[in-house]
Amino acid sequence: METSALLLLALAGVAFLYASVGHAGASGYIAVLALSGFAAAEIRPLALVLNVLVSSLASWNFAAAGHFRREVFLPLALFSVPAALVGGMVSLPTLPLQRLLGLVLLFSAWRLSQPSQPAEVSPAVPGRVTVSLTGGVLGGLAGITGTGGGIFLTPLMILRGWLVPRQAAAVSAAFILVNSLAGLAGLVMARGSAALPAAGVVGPMALAVMVAGGLGAHCGSRRFPSLWIRRLLAVVLLVASGKLLGWLG
Repeated sequence: METSALLLLALAGVAFLYASVGHAGASGYIAVLALSGFAAAEIRPLALVLNVLVSSLASWNFAAAGHFRREVFLPLALFSVPAALVGGMVSLPTLPLQRLLGLVLLFSAWRLSQPSQPAEVSPAVPGRVTVSLTGGVLGGLAGITGTGGGIFLTPLMILRGWLVPRQAAAVSAAFILVNSLAGLAGLVMARGSAALPAAGVVGPMALAVMVAGGLGAHCGSRRFPSLWIRRLLAVVLLVASGKLLGWLG
């Protein structure tokens, strides 16, 4: 399918907005690509490839700014990566699951739009078992839905008081990167290398999201106040919930 300037601009806008909160934009890319007429079989691998590129930039920016929490990321990744790999190999009717997740994200967006909670001042990470199980569940969802899972992880960490917004963004960016790679690997294992998008199709998209995503990650990790991060995240969740609930195609 032809890659238009309007499509590239829309993908770039998604990448900037999502990367500013430590996300990579998969749910937004899925919505844009679906509205642009791409076939369902093309959308999932395209979204995952773009996710890998933008989450790499977001991970680097937030980590370089000193927000990364390795002790939270490692137990999350330990269980999420194999779960995302298995999820990427699964092809199931996911409409009921998507609708439920869309409602969860809609509720999270509303909660994040409320005044900051005291837990943001004194974050408290739960035990490793809780963190690891959370990683497993969200990794599986990431693989099945063709996203990196950060769209679920970041609001959970902020609303539960695990981490402050920038720390949550830093952990989520790395979480999205490893899960997107695992989901893409699972997709290739299930469908073969033919599942990967053609270079001529993904190339212009990759350039657009990397430029915009790199700028967004820089602003989110160093420039935007924490309150902005919360409110931008609420907007991101509204976009994602709109896609999952069928409002955006």
